[in-house]
Amino acid sequence: MTQTAPIHDAAALTRFIETRYHARHREQMPALAAMAERVETAHFGDEHAPEGLSDLLKRMIGELEVHMKKEELILFPAIRKGGMSGIESPIAVMRADHDDHAVEVARIRSLTDGLSLPDSACRTWTALYAGLAEFLADLEEHIRLENDVLFPQFEPKAPAHG
Repeated sequence: MTQTAPIHDAAALTRFIETRYHARHREQMPALAAMAERVETAHFGDEHAPEGLSDLLKRMIGELEVHMKKEELILFPAIRKGGMSGIESPIAVMRADHDDHAVEVARIRSLTDGLSLPDSACRTWTALYAGLAEFLADLEEHIRLENDVLFPQFEPKAPAHG
């Protein structure tokens, strides 16, 4: 997608994140988990097979869904209203979730040997890693937009040291 994030309008950015990233993750994840399960089954015993990937992706589906619902039902509506007293608390929770997602991304990269396909890779395995590359890029950009662009607009500024 070539859409540009509206980084100077917090309300528009929340809507962009929901339509560009939340919707896309919901579309990507189940297909990726299913492909991972097929690859793990078909290539059982292959030292290069990403054993445990389908379970990790299934767990991530649930965790990401809970995370996105908290944003959609609590944090983003508050941001669209210009913020609220105590908004730092839900933002801190989202940042902690993002840290957890980063650990899971590292685990995916480890299980897949950095998304490196072995010579024995079938078409499903190839499609899985291509889909994972797209998902990981989307997730990392989604997290970056929230952590580095959206959230700082609603967090107290640290005092300047001079």
